[in-house]
Amino acid sequence: MKMKNKKSFTYVAQAGVIAALYVALTYVSAALNLAYGPVQVRLSEMLTILPVFTPAAVPGLLIGCILGNLQSPLGVVDILCGSLATFIAALLSRSFRQYRIKGLPILSATPPVIINAFIIGLELYILLPAYAGISGFVYGVISVGIGQVISCYIFGLLLFAAIERSGVKKALHFES
Repeated sequence: MKMKNKKSFTYVAQAGVIAALYVALTYVSAALNLAYGPVQVRLSEMLTILPVFTPAAVPGLLIGCILGNLQSPLGVVDILCGSLATFIAALLSRSFRQYRIKGLPILSATPPVIINAFIIGLELYILLPAYAGISGFVYGVISVGIGQVISCYIFGLLLFAAIERSGVKKALHFES
């Protein structure tokens, strides 16, 4: 197999596995009543750290989020807005991959927190009467942000450390 074809295959395979993991973890989170709504501690959001390791994570997260949001009670709006937020955050996370604080890509974990807090907070404000008024918008941003902090900073950085220390990075042919 030519080197270019091998790299293309690896890229597509990584994106597909990341998408599948995102969907599966979103559905597990949904079963635990954590995937949709104001406080979203989606287990799948820990995968938003993966753009640090591979560019294939960007389309993988996008596709995974689209498929994961198919069962969202907010319907097509959440499929579009949530996926757009994930895509923008993944691109930014990838662009910050070389910056580390005490060896951790804290800056790369930040875009999913901020972007999802504001976009999903705005989505809740617009679509749900319980979030009416400026206080409803602020509540939405804060509650989504808290869930994202747990998913991205705690679980995501633990995942990063596990990948770095276990040798999985090399085995999966991740290229930072």
